[in-house]
Amino acid sequence: MIDLRRLQVLRALEQCGGVTAAARALHLTPSAVSQQLRALAQDLGVELLIHEGRGVKLTPAAHLALRHAHALFRQWEEAAADIRKHEADPLGTVRLCGFPSALAALLIPAVSALRERNPAMRVHLREAETPECFELLLSEEADLAVIVPNADSPTWDDPRFDQSPLFDDVIDLVVPHDHHLAGRASVNLSEAASETWIMPEPASTEQHALALSGCTAAGFRPRIAHYATDWNSVLGLVEAGYGVYLLPRLVRIPESARIRRLPLSGQPRPIRRVLLATRKGQGQHLGEIGQALHEVAAAGG
Repeated sequence: MIDLRRLQVLRALEQCGGVTAAARALHLTPSAVSQQLRALAQDLGVELLIHEGRGVKLTPAAHLALRHAHALFRQWEEAAADIRKHEADPLGTVRLCGFPSALAALLIPAVSALRERNPAMRVHLREAETPECFELLLSEEADLAVIVPNADSPTWDDPRFDQSPLFDDVIDLVVPHDHHLAGRASVNLSEAASETWIMPEPASTEQHALALSGCTAAGFRPRIAHYATDWNSVLGLVEAGYGVYLLPRLVRIPESARIRRLPLSGQPRPIRRVLLATRKGQGQHLGEIGQALHEVAAAGG
């Protein structure tokens, strides 16, 4: 019999791209991950890894084993959900994760609404950026994630995950309250070409790429003076007059802040697509939570 936990380690290696990263995702040591992979290779009677420099590469046999592993885990998720239907609390403990603004504006309201109908519902919430969300799903530390995909995210047809659209988060221009554009009902992004810009840190790949591509599509390269990613820092810089910023509508601005949010007119307007992600086969089990998130998103958060 093959130990499914060893197959899970192989799946984590594929997801994370290396032994150390897989170990971090699974809360194991790199030596434990290597030991599990060696044991799996011995169980299967094939070589799974090729060492290249300081890293490893999956063999064709490993890729074939992964195809079967994805199918096995999908079937197990479906079986577990079917079995739980007969329990008094079919949802059990549900673990949800999402990027920071989604946690505040989507996950918390959706869970609160569900708990009003089912006070015994047990939920664990966790803030995590998109790459970590996929790691949490794969390691079974999360059951559902709210994500914004990026260039390194699993593809839409990845056999390990189900990904479905939740909504498109509109992007607005935010300026200080006394800015010369502040009195406008809307602006074309090209009108901010000569402004001083605050930008997300380049390490925050989704936000940084979104902001740059939005400006590029509007026909200019922004003159960046300051970098910030934390929303409190961003809003503080804008309020103090240090520059303008492209802010997702999911991010709330405190009523006391002396900042104007300006909808963008013209085309193309930058948006960020927000998705729901689960492990393959979980969709039916988590349908109630997914529906609650769609309702919150449709109501504007």
